[in-house]
Amino acid sequence: MDGLTRRRMLLVGGGALGALGLAGPARASAGADPKWVWDEEADPLVASLLDRGDVPKVNKLLKTWTRNDQPLPDGLPPDLRGFMTKARQLPVWARQSKLEAAADFHKSRAFYLDLLNGPGSGILSTAIPKEARAVYHSKGGANMNDRVAKTSLFGFAVGSLNGYRPEGKAVVTSVKTRLVHAAVRHLLPRSPQWAQTGGGLIPISQNDMLVTWHTLPTYVMRKLIEWRVPIASAQSDAYLHLWQVTAHMLGIRDEFIPQTWDAANAQSDQVLPPAMGPTREGVSLTDTLLGMLAEQTSPGGLNRPMVNALSRYLVGDQVADWNGIPREPVWDPLVRSAFPKLVAFREKLVPLPLVPEVAWVLEEAARGYILFYLTQGQPVDIDIPETNRPTR
Repeated sequence: MDGLTRRRMLLVGGGALGALGLAGPARASAGADPKWVWDEEADPLVASLLDRGDVPKVNKLLKTWTRNDQPLPDGLPPDLRGFMTKARQLPVWARQSKLEAAADFHKSRAFYLDLLNGPGSGILSTAIPKEARAVYHSKGGANMNDRVAKTSLFGFAVGSLNGYRPEGKAVVTSVKTRLVHAAVRHLLPRSPQWAQTGGGLIPISQNDMLVTWHTLPTYVMRKLIEWRVPIASAQSDAYLHLWQVTAHMLGIRDEFIPQTWDAANAQSDQVLPPAMGPTREGVSLTDTLLGMLAEQTSPGGLNRPMVNALSRYLVGDQVADWNGIPREPVWDPLVRSAFPKLVAFREKLVPLPLVPEVAWVLEEAARGYILFYLTQGQPVDIDIPETNRPTR
């Protein structure tokens, strides 16, 4: 039985969705279980591209597609062009005013958002066994600098001031990421390593994507509230809307996307804790990520014990222990004590004239440095993989 036939059978027999069925902006069709829903539009298309050998040509053409307002490249296969023409359209419920408000929120809170969406979310995701194994055993797991650079490219595009404007890149990076996910779904079940560790399941289901989504906006907003960062309701709503739109652009069904923060928190509590735990792959990926973070901020930046302590503070003891992050007797209490004071100090500065603008310039410089470090100054693009991680 091929993967698509199996999926159709599972969809027919899908169980009740529970709280998830009430969450989406459009509520397209209640009842489907997101654990057994993938991407019925992208998956057969990308499988066909791989099977007929079109991926190298497609990747070369897509390197030239870098802005939201650009026409699709000439020479794309007609079926891919048709899919991308539809996939690049924002949902009918998207509101540009809210996307602009979210960009302004990023401008004033970039320090927190980059810290939480970067190291915080990254370390949380390595404590999700299915995700950690999918990353480790797919092609990206063999070159984590490249893998993190591409993830950063996506995150920076969504969080930039012009992310969903015509000159932005959020649409481009989201559609390309959706194609990558479809390729991984086709390739990874053929990996002997995935067969041993992934239970033979097709990766990156709608439920898997929701789990990862909650390590981003839901986790971030909860931490901002915990840190007592002042956030106006309009800013909070706009930030949620940004990630609702991004979820749609990544191929998550509207019916599964939370409509409100209450729905997001309830959904996160339902899907995230059962999906988390320790794995050998997660420990390895975390060690690589933290080593890279320490290198990025040196010389004169954070040493590895400081990075360990900051990471433990961001994700908590349980996740840190699962991921093999060592306890730091000196730095752990210092970070726990100092970080709230840092937040309070920054919040006193934010209302001052030009502070958000200056902070944004510094954050943009930091983003540029991170990408330059990860890519060693070479161009980076999100491309469709043709293989899994090579076996040794």
